[in-house]
Amino acid sequence: MNTKPLTILVAGPYRSGTNDDPVLMQQNLERLESAALALFRAGHIPLIGEWLALPLLKVAGSKKPGDDIYREISYPVAHRLIAKCDAILRMEEQSTGADNDVKVAQQLGLPVYYHIEDIIGN
Repeated sequence: MNTKPLTILVAGPYRSGTNDDPVLMQQNLERLESAALALFRAGHIPLIGEWLALPLLKVAGSKKPGDDIYREISYPVAHRLIAKCDAILRMEEQSTGADNDVKVAQQLGLPVYYHIEDIIGN
């Protein structure tokens, strides 16, 4: 368990497995946010890429997930955030984007956690 507050990107599915159904995407975001809340309550600073990407997508005029604007903003936001983080929490569910986040973190030499208990304890 870490005692120093860490800035941690919570990486997991947002679009994956949803067929771009907004209800399922919102449910995925809520799962990420649940982990973020646990990290926050443990004294850390959680970040989720969608917290920054979604308002930018709206302002930029994205019409649907996966369009050109979405591709321009969504993953690059997460990758820029990773460079400012101390670690990543990779949620269990399948996600190509989260897998790519892990690769970026590993290239930067950041720790990648796969179980929230490894960060906050039991």
